[in-house]
Parts: sequence; structure tokens; C-alpha cells
Amino acid sequence: MSLDKSPRTIHFPLRTFRLERPVVMGILNLTPDSFYGQSRWKNVDHAILLAEKMLSEGADIIDIGAQSTRPGAERIDAKTEEERLIPTLVMIRKEFPKSIISVDTFYSSVAKIAFENGADMINDVSGGTIDDKMFETAAACRVPYVLMHIKGEPQTMQHSPTYENVLAEVKQYFAEKIDSLHQLGVNDIIIDPGFGFGKTTEHNLQLMNGLDQLSIFGLPIMVGISRKKTIQNVLEVSVENTLNGTTVLNTIALMRGARILRVHDVREAVETVKLVAAVENQDL
Repeated sequence: MSLDKSPRTIHFPLRTFRLERPVVMGILNLTPDSFYGQSRWKNVDHAILLAEKMLSEGADIIDIGAQSTRPGAERIDAKTEEERLIPTLVMIRKEFPKSIISVDTFYSSVAKIAFENGADMINDVSGGTIDDKMFETAAACRVPYVLMHIKGEPQTMQHSPTYENVLAEVKQYFAEKIDSLHQLGVNDIIIDPGFGFGKTTEHNLQLMNGLDQLSIFGLPIMVGISRKKTIQNVLEVSVENTLNGTTVLNTIALMRGARILRVHDVREAVETVKLVAAVENQDL
């Protein structure tokens, strides 16, 4: 059972969002080389159709990213990322004006121009480690900021990552980064333990098992385990056959306090949230 049932409030530029129940963030990749083929971008029209499908299935947030962060992916520069991202962001904002749009970027310049074109929040997989101006940008834009744990950079993070105690190191990382953000005036912070970002399968399983310990920060916890390598490794299946494993781990995450599920498959995640909520609301 979840140890943290208290609702959280996230303040977006034009609205306040209460996490009275866990919510689902749909992944919209504007990249030609995402690790999961069915999420790969073709063009702006295709992206709009994907966004419409996710929203119709119950997504609360659409997370748009134009930089592949799969292990070993080649990094593109900020200008290229901006050119991929902004036209689609503008169109999705126009087509779905009431939607909540997150931008997945580690470049402060991209985050700033995305905010100016309608983005509601920043999802930074680097936790401010790649661009040292990111925290200041989040403060200036006054938008919610997803602080993710990563060890290394996407190009090298899976080259034999080591920890003495992965959960303890992740907690220390969050304590230090949250303090830095608070000093700049960033208070709407969401924490993400960063499954698969500089972690082995064993590290990811240890983090999932101890996820409830991250509730000590009193912040919403986001989990992005969707179709990741850990599921492939444990079940010995291809990425195309990881939906069932994703649902199982999302269920465990919810029962350990996750408030946001970042997923490729929205309908299944929405059903998972509903079923876990139904079970936890029973008077035993």
C-alpha cells in the first residue's frame, strides 16, 4: 500500500493542478531513433495524432522531447533540438489549448523558448548537470521542474555504473539538488529516480523496491520505467513485448508512492491507476 496518499499541488503558469490521484504523462518523442520504435516521430501531423490519441485515452500531461536519451545516443545541439521541438509544440498547444505540456530537454535555452511558446513544465533528465543555467531558467520561467537522477551522461551512463548503495546515493543527490533549487525560488519540484539512467538492472530493481523512501522529500515522485531494458532483461523479451512488465512495475510504483507515471502506453497506465486506487480505497 502507498505510504504517501496526501494530495500534492503543482502550480503551472495559468493553472493549479492537484495530484489527488496519480496522473499519467504520455511520451511524445520527436526523434527518429527512440529505443521504442512505435513512439518514433515522423512529422508534425503524426505528432498531433499521437498527442490526440494519448489525451483521448486519459493522459493528464504530454511530455514532448526532441533529443534521444537512450544509452549511447548521439547528442544533438540546442539549435537542432529547438528546430525539431518548437514547431510541433506550437501546433499541439494550438490544437489542444487546455492540455498540460511538458518539455523534455536538458538545454536551458530550449526550455526558455519552449516556455515562451506554451510549455507548462520542464523535464530535465540531467538534473541540471549538463547545462548549469537550467536551474536559473526554471526559476525565471516559474514552471514546475522535473528533477531526475542520472549518473554520467546518456552517451556513457551505461558503461558499468557502480554504487555503494544506489538508494542512499539517489537520496543524497536529491537532497543537494532540491536545496539548490529552493535557494533559487523553485518550489514546484517533481523528483524522478531515473530508472535506466546510469543504473544496471539490479540498481533499477533496488530503486523500485525502495521507492517509498523518496517520500521523505515531500515532493511528487515520477516514475519512467515504461518498456525499459530492465523489463527486457528480467523477462527475457524484446522491447515490443514489455507492456505487461511495464504494467506490473507501474503498479508496484504506485503502491510505493509514485504520483506520476511517464509512459508510452497511456490507456494501460490509466487503467492501472484506476485499479490501484480502487483497491487502496477499500475499508479493510
